[in-house]
Order: sequence, then C-alpha cells, then structure tokens
Amino acid sequence: MLMLFLTVAMVHLIALMSPGPDFFFVSQTAASRSRKEAMMGVIGITLGVLVWAAVALMGLHLILQKMAWLHQIITVGGGLYLCWMGWQLLKSARAKKQSGDDTTVALPARGRTFMRGLLTNLSNPKAVIYFGSVFSMFVGDSVSGGERLGIFLLIVVETLAWFSLVALVFALPKMRRGYQRLAKWIDGVAGVVFAGFGIALIMNR
Repeated sequence: MLMLFLTVAMVHLIALMSPGPDFFFVSQTAASRSRKEAMMGVIGITLGVLVWAAVALMGLHLILQKMAWLHQIITVGGGLYLCWMGWQLLKSARAKKQSGDDTTVALPARGRTFMRGLLTNLSNPKAVIYFGSVFSMFVGDSVSGGERLGIFLLIVVETLAWFSLVALVFALPKMRRGYQRLAKWIDGVAGVVFAGFGIALIMNR
C-alpha cells in the first residue's frame, strides 16, 4: 500500500509541476494581486481536482470509453474557454502597451478568483485525459475502498500544497515588483499560452 501511495504521489506531483493553465493563473494572480486572492484561486483549483479525482475513482475511464462523444464535447468546450481567456489577456496586454499603464490586470474582479480558479481547472481537458487514463491505472478493481479514500485525500492535499507554494513564491515582493515592470509582456505571453493550449486541444481532439 505504501508503494502505491508513493507512486501516485510522485506521478501527481509531476503532473502538477507541468506548466499549464492552473499554474499560470495562480502565479499571475499572486504576482499582480495578492497572496490572499491567489489562495482563493488555489482553493477553486483544488476543488476542481477534488471533483476530477472523485469521478476518476468512480470509473471515469469506463465512462469515456463508452461515451467518446462526451470526451469530444469536454475537449472542445474546454479549448474554447481557454482561447477566450487567452484573448482577454491579449486584449489587456495591448491596452497596456497603448496607454503605458501597467496597473490593470486581466483577472476576474476581486473576490471572484475562487470561481475562476475552479472553472480554469474544470475546463482543462488535460485533466480529463490525466484522471481518465494515467490516474485511473492506479485505482483498479484490486484497490480497496480504504486505499481509494487515502489516494483521494492524498491527491487533494498534494494539489493544495503545491499551488499554495506557487502562490507564496509569486507573491514575494521581488516577484511582484518584477511583474509590475513587465505586466504587459507577461499578460501577452500568458494570453498566447492560454490560447495555444485551447487551440491545441481543439485541433488534437
């Protein structure tokens, strides 16, 4: 059982450390707003992972095998949402370049980062692929109910811990000052990344 937990923990940590929409959202929020705002986004992302982990433990891979059309809808819908977020960031970067004002940030209104974090995670089709294939390999029929609960808690705690660390690092004064100097460029790069994720997901569905 210990080896199972260690394996799942390592695989999930690698998945978390891979740059993606969740990472860019948390890091940008922490650098441009505050650690508190970023933590609200972290909680939203963690809730999204909680949902995916719960569905995976109930047999997500079987659902996707029998309902391929559902996977297609999730992929296209998530890709379009990421493209929309990328477009918003690119518009913000362009507006800052024209006005020379770096104070406006293309992020949700204060107090709404929880919902944006949740939607960013739930709309990421890569989460479907990860939890529906890689993650599901470790929760076969031979895994007991107690082990499944332990894996579920491990995934949730690990996600919360990792993104809390990201929020902490990017909220440091030096990181915040760096963001303020390069805000329009960071927004532009983040916009391209989000749009790139969305387009790639739609094209490769």
